[in-house]
Amino acid sequence: MRLPKPKKIIAQKYVSGLSLFKRKMVKVKLSANESALGPSPKAIKEYNKVSKNFKRYPDTNGTDLRKVIANKFKIDKNRIILGSGSDQILEFICKAFIKKNDEVIVPKYSFIIYRIYSKINGAKIIYAKEKNFTISVKDILAKVTRKTKVVFLANPNNPTGTYISKKQLTHLRKKLRNNILLIVDDAYFEYVKQKDYFSGLKLFSRHKNVLVTRTFSKVYGLAGLRVGWGYASKEIINTLNQIKPPFNVSRPALFAASAAIKDISWLKKEVNHIRKWNKILFKKFKEMKIATNESKTNFLLLNFDRVNISSKKVFQKLANAGILVRAMNIYGIKNSLRITIGNSKENKKLISVFRKILNV
Repeated sequence: MRLPKPKKIIAQKYVSGLSLFKRKMVKVKLSANESALGPSPKAIKEYNKVSKNFKRYPDTNGTDLRKVIANKFKIDKNRIILGSGSDQILEFICKAFIKKNDEVIVPKYSFIIYRIYSKINGAKIIYAKEKNFTISVKDILAKVTRKTKVVFLANPNNPTGTYISKKQLTHLRKKLRNNILLIVDDAYFEYVKQKDYFSGLKLFSRHKNVLVTRTFSKVYGLAGLRVGWGYASKEIINTLNQIKPPFNVSRPALFAASAAIKDISWLKKEVNHIRKWNKILFKKFKEMKIATNESKTNFLLLNFDRVNISSKKVFQKLANAGILVRAMNIYGIKNSLRITIGNSKENKKLISVFRKILNV
């Protein structure tokens, strides 16, 4: 029997950390930059309440959640679009704005979804160099051609944990042509407290050629519910709404996200926990002679060249101890692992296992 042929897809498949692991072995999951403390108890309560009635469709526009977001950040609710995770907003952008042979610029070490969705829609990926694992605005601008359509970046960046300053980010937008769309991924902005850092939303809320994405998967601990949002000009949002499927965010996700974003005390608890353990883990890894950057997020990037051991071997030894981390070969970062900061018990176990691996 002859079957219909799909179109040729040249993008690489996204491979999650857990897919490389036997699930029953996982006791401590530190591979996906998920929340250390989990969701707000208020979000869980709201989820449980709404989940008693699964027969009802969600509000296709997510009106109440968009109002809550708009009130919190003092922005226009009509310029907000909701997605099944911020990944879906990125997918909408690529579907709506990228055509075959357009060029898309991404930092060399950046969230792999940017290049996957861009390639699926026929774009040519142009990689901008990074300096000391930090996005180079200078090299992004040097890579711009008449074919450049979109520039993607996360600030702070995943998987490096570094950020670029307000001055650098505003300089980038100023120097890009008006018909180049800048996508600023704010997924980890809550963790950054440096004075020279401004989130994409704070910098570009009035710009017409910038789209900012945010997620409830990280600091709010709702990764399993899949809910994120984007903010852009009305023109861009209207275009994205034309291709957004109905009911793309579930009722429990909408209500839990509304409760989560209102719970300021839980947010502060999560951020303070990450800042505390970020410093502790950085110090411990430094004592073990493991090279790591001073991350401004809820994860650290480790390199094992100095300790004469392969990241593959460390990954396997951690796996044998029931700890799942993220291998960096898929990102092209040699002999390195990305470690999510977990809860206190998980972090203490991680340190103990590392000491055994390195005999220190």
